[in-house]
Amino acid sequence: MSEEAKAREDLTRLAKSIFDRGLTCGSSGNISVRMSDGTILITPTGSSMGFLDPAQISLISPEGVHLAGDKPTKEIPLHTAFYDTRPSAGAVVHLHCTYAVALSMLPDIDRDNVLPTLTPYAIMRLGKVKWLSFFVPGDPAMGAAIRAIAPTCSAVLLANHGPVVAGEDLAATVYAMEEFEENAKLAILTRGLNPIGMTEAQVAQVVKQFNVDYD
Repeated sequence: MSEEAKAREDLTRLAKSIFDRGLTCGSSGNISVRMSDGTILITPTGSSMGFLDPAQISLISPEGVHLAGDKPTKEIPLHTAFYDTRPSAGAVVHLHCTYAVALSMLPDIDRDNVLPTLTPYAIMRLGKVKWLSFFVPGDPAMGAAIRAIAPTCSAVLLANHGPVVAGEDLAATVYAMEEFEENAKLAILTRGLNPIGMTEAQVAQVVKQFNVDYD
């Protein structure tokens, strides 16, 4: 099986897993995978992650030009911004998952690190997550906002929209996104209850132990 054929199969399988567990609904969200030649497989516009056809997944150039497959998602600028500024990125996942979107709308979150330090795994898989202001879906300015933040930042939360995560490969990126939603859920469920989070020393220990970019 060729690299592209395998990537199409993997993308379809993991997208269905995301959909089946309610992490995305309807035709929301998008996923992309970067090939070794720089071309990018990305979910088509208006498609449901639960019912993707591997053959219909869009293929675009590194510059975002549509090469093959169905018409790609309008969020191409969001994906290419991550790839252009983070050479190690092999996949990008953007969802509209409920708890993360809810967290994005709270007025008193830390906009430089939106997830409270409740568990080590959020730190290990996401590092610091930056909040970005509202953009109309598909607005190229969203990509410009990604390019403006530190390249060590691999996850952002778009206000009133949802999380975006980049990772080395598709599976790792999906797992990081799942960790994002679970920690957003914890943040919402424990809000106002004064949960005992991790101390600065504990965070520093995790960052050092697992070599996390946490600037």
